[in-house]
Amino acid sequence: MSCAVRPMAKPYFGPEHADAVSSRLAARGLRHLRARKHGELVVIESGPKDDPIPHVHLRRDTVQYWRLEIATRSGRWEKTGFRGTIDQLLDLLVTQLPWTVAPRE
Repeated sequence: MSCAVRPMAKPYFGPEHADAVSSRLAARGLRHLRARKHGELVVIESGPKDDPIPHVHLRRDTVQYWRLEIATRSGRWEKTGFRGTIDQLLDLLVTQLPWTVAPRE
């Protein structure tokens, strides 16, 4: 008898995750930011919708946990090593990394 190893199914990720992030940003007073689903990411951005300014990516890691990636000035994405729930990562952004969510002109 053979035991085939199956890869784990990816956790569900839908537009409601981006909606939840948008609501949580607004509750923290960050009304200049919005969140949208893009592939397996929640992208947090500001500016006009036709020319958005990227700030942060939240990348789904497990059912409950996400990884934080921050946009650099050159337009690239940098992994931070931070991992947590959406609320933990948003609190981290506001309290310890406020320049990442500050308004940009």
